[in-house]
Amino acid sequence: MHYGRDLQFGTFITPTNDPPELPVRLAQIAEAAGFDLVTFQDHPYQPGFHDTWTLLSWVAASTERVHLAGNVLNLPLQREPVVLARAAASLDLLSGGRFELGLGAGGFWDAIESVGGRRLTPGQAVDALAEAIGIIRGTWDAADRGRFAVDGDHYRVDGAKRGPAPAHDIPIWIGALKPRMLRLTGRIGDGWLPSLAYLQPGEYARSAARIDEAAVDAGRNPAEIRRLLNVFGRFSAGGGRLLDGPPEQWVEQLLPFVVEDGVDTFILASDDPATMQRFAAEVAPGLREAVARELGDAAVAPARAPRSSLAIAKRRTGIDYDAVPASLAASAVEPGDAGYARVSSTYMRGGAPGLVLQPATTAEVVDAVAFAREHAHLPLSLRSGGHGISGRSTNEGGIVIDLSRLRAMAVLDEASRLVRIEPGARWQDVAAFLEPHGWALSSGDSGGVGVGGLATAGGVGWLVREHGLTIDHLRAVELVLADGRIVRASAEEHPDLFWAVRGAGANIGVVTAFEFEVDKVGDLGFAQLAFDATDTAGFLQAWGDWVVDSPRDVTSFAMFGGGRPGQPVTAHVMAVVDSGEPDTVIARLQPLAEAAPLVAQEVRLTSYRAIVSNAGDGAHSGEGEPLARSGLIGRITPEFARDAARFLESGATHFFQLRAMGGAVHDVPADATAFAHRDAEFSVVAFGTRGRRTSAAWDELIAPHTRGAYLSFETEQGAAQVEAAFPPATLERLRAIKREVDPGDLFRDNGPVGV
Repeated sequence: MHYGRDLQFGTFITPTNDPPELPVRLAQIAEAAGFDLVTFQDHPYQPGFHDTWTLLSWVAASTERVHLAGNVLNLPLQREPVVLARAAASLDLLSGGRFELGLGAGGFWDAIESVGGRRLTPGQAVDALAEAIGIIRGTWDAADRGRFAVDGDHYRVDGAKRGPAPAHDIPIWIGALKPRMLRLTGRIGDGWLPSLAYLQPGEYARSAARIDEAAVDAGRNPAEIRRLLNVFGRFSAGGGRLLDGPPEQWVEQLLPFVVEDGVDTFILASDDPATMQRFAAEVAPGLREAVARELGDAAVAPARAPRSSLAIAKRRTGIDYDAVPASLAASAVEPGDAGYARVSSTYMRGGAPGLVLQPATTAEVVDAVAFAREHAHLPLSLRSGGHGISGRSTNEGGIVIDLSRLRAMAVLDEASRLVRIEPGARWQDVAAFLEPHGWALSSGDSGGVGVGGLATAGGVGWLVREHGLTIDHLRAVELVLADGRIVRASAEEHPDLFWAVRGAGANIGVVTAFEFEVDKVGDLGFAQLAFDATDTAGFLQAWGDWVVDSPRDVTSFAMFGGGRPGQPVTAHVMAVVDSGEPDTVIARLQPLAEAAPLVAQEVRLTSYRAIVSNAGDGAHSGEGEPLARSGLIGRITPEFARDAARFLESGATHFFQLRAMGGAVHDVPADATAFAHRDAEFSVVAFGTRGRRTSAAWDELIAPHTRGAYLSFETEQGAAQVEAAFPPATLERLRAIKREVDPGDLFRDNGPVGV
């Protein structure tokens, strides 16, 4: 029977080391000819062969598109399964998701023993392979934070760390001929990889039926299992022998294997470039056409191969996975997928969503919102960069709309410095994009933050006192509303929505594009200073006065770590001076030098891009539930400085930061945007843990001095936090807009204003 999989073709190349470069050249020829897969046998006891793992790695680095596999890797002579799994995941990551794992149980036992391998009986070899496959998959399951332990008859794992997760769901193809191996393939394999030369007429069909029976008995869909077949032959003038004739004879003889037996991948065993090229040019397209004629619509493969029963078993209740829109199905990530660990958590929060949708266009965002609307009973998180301190860009058991694939940037008008930026871009990428034009856009302090979250909340960055909040540079947005409408909002079009997006965007819809008017910014002075702040209150007072009294071209942040017994308190101060003149930079900083003894300092002229290029490209891997508290204050008073010092002394926080605001922030009327606390001079944030008294100490010592909050730094969710973020008139207006565009409160999981 046909299983509905797409038809693919590969090559089976001898891993000869004489000359050493030959198998690599043949792999490149195969890729250029259009093959999907290149494979190599694994017989390390053969001195004339390359080590297959080394060869696979070299070929991966020497090709760009083609997938690679051992055909098949000799398990008894591989390393421990955990190490094998990590080697496979590493090669998959380095090759961009192009490695497939073919495994065999052994055989050739005399040769295996000759190089130190352990001889196994046929039954032991099958059992060892089953144990190894379980360990390999357990190693790849980086999202599982439980203890990893296996006490098997052949392999043992005792608390090994899981991961890394591979770039894609690496299938495990099993080289199987005998009944026990065939049943194992049906139970746990992702593919079956026999060689036609070792099969008697009709044996393929009988073996395939045995695999299907075992799969059904194990509760699996047989279509999960890819059917590969190594084929040997030659092109000749013609004859009755199998695969010994012209290309059209090959097509005729291979066709029944596809339409009757379900073979979906033919792997040509040949080291002859001419044979490989002729197969790719004539047999492969001819067979595809013949299959299409025979099967009609049944020959059209789905956008994504069926998920395995193991992956399906990890699905969460309440989600109709079969109803995921076709536009999103190929990129959707479920808990059982290899990429899940890279998208489930954020910078600080560990998450376990039931489904992560990754739209790449505005139309796909519309589809994602429609799917979320059908699942309105579940949590819904919106994510751009995944950095969000609030932790609301992931959830437990719900849906995440991940906008990281929407990251295009363009200059719309050079003269007015108008640019269009999509929400999935990160701020260090934006800075790199703007720098050649001599432009910059104030945007927080971490380049790893995504545009979408920050540009709908506020944006307290390194140029805030001179150029205002990030939202103050917005001129228009493209927005997908809860009912699926796409609107453009600006001062002239949907002005109420434009007002609401600037400070409360997470409540209104999904922004798919921002239009910013950016600033001309040249060289900057950047200072990193450390002070002995034993007199913490005195230092806070002096630093705060220096910031507020400085010209607007100065912006500064101050940070304190948790107190350590017997150690002096250290204040880490960073400051940006918008000047390329060293004398000006020093003059601006000099008054601060008298605030407390300096214990370390670095001052340099640099670019805005260099300042915010401070994040790597790795996936976020937060754990647990973070705790952060936020508040906005005016000038630092002696009373605030005293209580902040007490807060630090209490040990209730391991990170306490004050960010300068003021300056240009004051120039915008309080009612001009949903971010209404325009009189603030500083944003204050503290990180802590839920098992300690962070919130209680904050409420006692810091909250009485605040007159507002910044939701991007607030993990607590509730009416008190929302009312702190939005003054009464602002909140009333937001709710009126919300009732109009999101009456069902779909977007309710990040500082919800209610309806």
